[in-house]
Order: sequence, then C-alpha cells, then structure tokens
Amino acid sequence: MTMEQDHSAEVESWAAMTWKRFKRHRLATLGIILLFVLYLAALLAPYLATHDFAAVDPTNRFQPPNADHFFGTDRLGRDVFSRILWGSRVSLSVGFVAAGVSVVLGTTIGAVSGYFGGWVDNVLQRFTEIVQSFPTMFLLLTIIAIVDRSIFNIMLVIGITSWPGLARLVRGEVLALKKQEFVEAARGLGSRDGRIIFRHILPNAMAPVIVSTTLGIAGAILAESSLSFLGLGIQEPFPSWGSILNSGRGHLRLAPWVSLYPGILIFVTVLAFNYIGDGLRDALDPKLKQ
Repeated sequence: MTMEQDHSAEVESWAAMTWKRFKRHRLATLGIILLFVLYLAALLAPYLATHDFAAVDPTNRFQPPNADHFFGTDRLGRDVFSRILWGSRVSLSVGFVAAGVSVVLGTTIGAVSGYFGGWVDNVLQRFTEIVQSFPTMFLLLTIIAIVDRSIFNIMLVIGITSWPGLARLVRGEVLALKKQEFVEAARGLGSRDGRIIFRHILPNAMAPVIVSTTLGIAGAILAESSLSFLGLGIQEPFPSWGSILNSGRGHLRLAPWVSLYPGILIFVTVLAFNYIGDGLRDALDPKLKQ
C-alpha cells in the first residue's frame, strides 16, 4: 500500500469513527433532520408558497390560520405562511455566509498571531481586543446605519463583527501545535511559513473551529433577526423572520400568530445548530465523554 493510500484509509477511518460517535448524540441527529427540512423548504419556497408573499389584501387583515392561509394573515392581509417560506431564504442563508466570513477572518488572524508571536502577536491581539470591546449589537447598528442595507452587506457586516472569539481560539490551538515535532520537521525540510500554517498546523486545529462555526451560524441568524426586528435588516417588501416577527409585535392580543410562527422557527433553528455543535464537540473530542 502506498503512502497516499494509507493516508486516505486513515482519513476515511477517522471520518467513519467521527460520524459513528456523532450519531450517538440523539439531539444532534434531530438537529440535522430539522435543518434538512428547513433548508429544503427554503429551497422549494417558490413551489410551496400558497400566495404571493408581497400581495396586499386589506379585506383579509388578521385572518386566523385556516385552510386558505395556513399561518393566518398580517395587518396588510399578506399570507404569513408564504412570507415565512420566502423569509427563510434570507434568515438561513445569512447564517452560513456570515459564519464563513467570520471563519476566514478569525482563522487567518488567529493562526498568524499564534505562529509568529512577538510584535505580530501583540499587534493582532490588541486589534482583536479593540474589536471585542465594542458591544456587538451597537457595532452592527453603527455599520448598518452607514452602508447600504442589502442582503450582501448585512451578511458581510455580521461576519466582520463576529470573528474575535474564533481568532483567540485558533491562536491558542496554534500556540500548542507549532511546538510539535511535525512542524519542526516541516521547517527542517525548508517549508515556508505560509505552507506550514495552512498545510500542517491548521488542518490539525480544525476540530474546535468546526464546532465554533456551527455556533457562529446560530449567532448570525439571531443577529440578522435582531436587525430585521429593529427595522435595520432586509427592507420591505421582501420578508425575513425578524421583520415578520416585528410586523406582529403591536398586535399580539389581536393576532398572535403573526409573531408566533417566525419566533418558533428562529428558536428551533438556533436550537438545532446548538445541538449539532454539541454533537460535533463530543464526536471530534471523545475525551470529553470520559
């Protein structure tokens, strides 16, 4: 067996064992099922929606859930079920894109800081502390008030304000790994610093990054929902779960269903990602179970 085949078999065995441990976490498995259903519904929104999400019908204001309007209607007579389906495309996609931006920034800054140390580490860590010292929501509100409130900008802003915690996590992992023998061997073979960081150190530090990413997705969904609830997210007529929640805020006694359903979906989605994060943590670091 060649070295490449041996390495491939080793990776496959590690992946199989990780999946086996992950499946034992029943809540994490439930979280995957819930997210699969939610993302499938978001993908099929044009086919599952029973009405035009932006269609206004004043004669059907505050209709309770019925056969024609599964989740009822809001103050403008718009179908809540259709708006939630289309809004899921915004709320669910924001989490992945924002978390992706956060992972790229946090992993790069943390890895460079931990590997080089010295003045590089001091400068990057002081910068991280400055960003971390600002209240996240205040920083989000400030930036969103300046830039155009497009879906892309909202994803980007959430991502660039949520990387400091991950950067500190990666830095700690790199500080421990850079003293290992395989890193010294790579240096001895003449590998450049960039190759050592991204080809040797980071692949061995990805377990906590993966877990942190799942939790970051949940945090990004909450951040977008909060911005939309405050009227600073996606603008009408296109819906998001936060804006739908806000549209029913003043009519909770008359029409509680307007805010109830998006609120439940935000809760379920964030909980599912948290369960998956717990499952990945236990699967990638089985020592936590001992």
